[in-house]
Amino acid sequence: MSHPRLSLALDAFDALPAEGRIAVFRPQAATDLSDLLRERLHLIQGFKPDHDAWAARGYAVAPCAEGDYAAAVVFVPRAKAEARALLAEAAARVAPGGPIWVDGAKTDGVDSILKSLRERVEVSPPIAKAHGKIFAFAAGAEALADWAGAPMTPAPGFTTWPGVFSADAVDEGSALLAACLPEKLPARVADLGAGWGWLSAQVLGHSGVEELHLIEAEHAALDCARQNVTDPRAHFHWADATRFTPQERFGAIVMNPPFHTSRDADPALGAAFIRAAGAMLSLSGTLWMVANRHLPYDPVLAAAFHEIEDITPPGGIDRRFRVIRAARPVVGAASASPQAKPRRTRAPRPRR
Repeated sequence: MSHPRLSLALDAFDALPAEGRIAVFRPQAATDLSDLLRERLHLIQGFKPDHDAWAARGYAVAPCAEGDYAAAVVFVPRAKAEARALLAEAAARVAPGGPIWVDGAKTDGVDSILKSLRERVEVSPPIAKAHGKIFAFAAGAEALADWAGAPMTPAPGFTTWPGVFSADAVDEGSALLAACLPEKLPARVADLGAGWGWLSAQVLGHSGVEELHLIEAEHAALDCARQNVTDPRAHFHWADATRFTPQERFGAIVMNPPFHTSRDADPALGAAFIRAAGAMLSLSGTLWMVANRHLPYDPVLAAAFHEIEDITPPGGIDRRFRVIRAARPVVGAASASPQAKPRRTRAPRPRR
């Protein structure tokens, strides 16, 4: 099945130069790129599950752009600051005058991006299809120079980057979890979905910790964590936390698991984190997690752990969050969880 807007754009316009590499920024694993010649593409995707899915299909993919390009396709992410930074990078890396195609859903803010671009550059007539739009503009670094990504300081001594979760401030749930941790922790600890490292830095302040493993799927966030957490006890893993297999089991895991794969809440993601945590812990290990109160994690926790305790302190922001201590994982609980159904594939269209 062809991409609903990209295929129309390629049919309607002389869309791409005949030679040279084409950068494709932030394509998700489910994005259809079959209208483009694979050998010319360089995919830029820092989210580990999507990155690995493209690599398994034989595409050239990296977490960051590398070198110059003849053209680019930018799939607009939800975070506006990240979208602008990607467009600025594309404008700087594509040869002057080369086409930069911008595709996005209305729910991800493509209309706002289109309006802002029109104030700066000449934009092609947009094609609207499937609740989104695609359009193009010519590369030139100067027009979007002030959109380029720049580091932020969400807390003293910490650096973040546009698009990283909670980039402008410490997440309130993580702050609540940090306040509930015991004074002493086991020797081997993991932070699943470690983000830019604030919670990990708090864990390292507790006695007993000899190793802390930061496991994070978003490459940009892990890069920030490397800058923010310089303690030699810290070990960094660019990995999907729901599929990570440690060399040794952990005595404790802390986590503030994500629960969005789109604008709608997806409790299955947090449930996968819970099951993964149970599989990574020693038989006497403990999970410390924070979650929004409305998320239905109780049945998943009950299936994965023998001991479950709500340790949320009274008052304050706990009206939105709760902190859970879960101990003694159930053997085999993770392997018994439902598996995702395989996707159906279709024959590709002719490529350009």
